[in-house]
Amino acid sequence: MSSVFTNVLKVHQWVYENSGGLVGHRLLFGNPTLLLRTVGRKSGQQRTSALTYAQDGKDYLVTASNGGSPRPPGWLANVKAEPEVEIQVGRRRVPVVARATYPADPDYARRFAIADKVNKGRYAQYQTLTKRPIAVVVLTPIG
Repeated sequence: MSSVFTNVLKVHQWVYENSGGLVGHRLLFGNPTLLLRTVGRKSGQQRTSALTYAQDGKDYLVTASNGGSPRPPGWLANVKAEPEVEIQVGRRRVPVVARATYPADPDYARRFAIADKVNKGRYAQYQTLTKRPIAVVVLTPIG
């Protein structure tokens, strides 16, 4: 990912967090964006990631694409270590349980297609850049 794009994403996340969700739910390209709050599995510190999401019924879907990098994003290991996390969609905070899914899951292809459509085909493009299967993480609201 280019450093300019990375910096734009960091500014976007900062605005989203610091406006309390009033600004930032839609990324520059119109993609719906949520804030995923995890706890670092090594540091124990709270981590926040702004991610494009799709909806599948009551579930939210995010992909661990990391722009097609050979390494998955750090937040993926965090949700695997502690699946009870929080998301913020606009101004609304929602406790969720995260579950990473991969191609062997019978719903993976359908979920990947939903997320890819929201992201205008970028996830399919990212998958061509890496040998690792890109996880689709299902975020199910608690309660």
